[in-house]
Amino acid sequence: MDVTELCELSASAAVARMASGEISAETYATALLARCGQGAHLNAFINLDAEQVLAQARSADAHRTAGKPLGPLHGLPVPVKDSINTADYPTTGGTNALRGFRPATDAAAVSLLRQAGAIVLGKTNLHELSFGWTSSNAAFGAVRNPHDPSRIPGGSSGGTAAAVAAGMAPLGVAEDTAGSIRVPAALCGLFGFRPTTGRYPNAGVVPMTALFDQVGPHARCMDDILLFDEVMTGEPAFAAPIPLAGLRLGLDLAFFFSSLDPEVAEATAGIIAVLEAAGVVIVDVQLSGLQALVDAASVPVIFHDFLPSLSAYLAAHDAPVSLTELAAQVASPDVQAALSLCTPISAMPDPTYVMARDHHRRTLQQLLANCFADHRISALLFPTTLVPATPIGSDRVVPINGVEVPFATAIGRNILPGSTAGLPGLVMPCGLGQTSGLPISIELDGPAGSDRALLAIGMAIAALLPPMPAPAVTAASLAGA
Repeated sequence: MDVTELCELSASAAVARMASGEISAETYATALLARCGQGAHLNAFINLDAEQVLAQARSADAHRTAGKPLGPLHGLPVPVKDSINTADYPTTGGTNALRGFRPATDAAAVSLLRQAGAIVLGKTNLHELSFGWTSSNAAFGAVRNPHDPSRIPGGSSGGTAAAVAAGMAPLGVAEDTAGSIRVPAALCGLFGFRPTTGRYPNAGVVPMTALFDQVGPHARCMDDILLFDEVMTGEPAFAAPIPLAGLRLGLDLAFFFSSLDPEVAEATAGIIAVLEAAGVVIVDVQLSGLQALVDAASVPVIFHDFLPSLSAYLAAHDAPVSLTELAAQVASPDVQAALSLCTPISAMPDPTYVMARDHHRRTLQQLLANCFADHRISALLFPTTLVPATPIGSDRVVPINGVEVPFATAIGRNILPGSTAGLPGLVMPCGLGQTSGLPISIELDGPAGSDRALLAIGMAIAALLPPMPAPAVTAASLAGA
């Protein structure tokens, strides 16, 4: 197999071939590293040590040759978002003050990956301190979308998404507080899964708030999302999608489907028609007061918890800088502005925060739980973002149907309810816009704890989705960006 064929393999297929000896882990790693070189202009990685990757691949080959038991990720190079601790690479959080910070131990999720036989394929670029949806990082440079390098890949896990979409790896580790798995998956044409909060271990990750933070995967196919879930949970993998006939999915047209870019509206309508033809029952629902509850429960929690959470992380992992020193070196203007709005660390409880955490968030969770139960729906379906990927640098307003819509609304409106409530959310690509040529996606949010059922639904729906064309990953594609 040549480099292109190797880079097009799913994680499941690559592991199977390496486990059988059809290809060596070293050969596979060499191919992925070559693709990383071809796509270097995308700026997906902050740190990548090719010799280290190849040495670990050779160790994986020796392990197999010796007849030792092989894990479900045997020999698989996996890029890891650079907010997730790794003992053999620095963990920068995408910020200057942590450029040389090397944690003593792996994050819990990385430990599980290594136990399963995976190799860390470097640390991927991100929005600085994960505080944004563009991955335009002033400290390490902007990440570029493989489908159009003049566009954002989404954030904050933009580097992982760019790497997986560009064929540098079939499976990557991202992290989502308020859309940071799902937005990059949507804008780069990937499958992305944010599980029910707490389903996967989050220890050893540069935090924003423990109420919302959640590690999760990016992949190019549903099989690899299931593989990641198996490794993280220890639950046996399953391969049977549920029957679609009679499946009930909810649509809140007034909230999730208003102010859509015409390409997004057309693609989403097309997928809904395909699902109805397959026997899916589409149920109209109305989540009254949803926006007000999300506004009251999301931003106040993040802005209150961010500074004490980050300070505790720095102390727990013996980082070489204090919170004050770190904040003074933040390079991205939007992150500087966000930090200035964060609640100072205080021993006294903030009444607004307590109300957001204990009342508004619980009311939101109950509203969504009642919607699932009252309408007997398995999931809510909606377009992940209101628009395809926007140009790098255009992060204030987005023109939609002749109206200037705030960037935060265009990117964040639809994904915030699920993560604020702690629900599992699965993003699936549904093709490229006919005019823009950019990826468009749908998301399914299920009830809390319904992860396995949601993944089974995703398997069934994925079989009906159009294939996502691979982007042309060459330096020449940067022309005009």
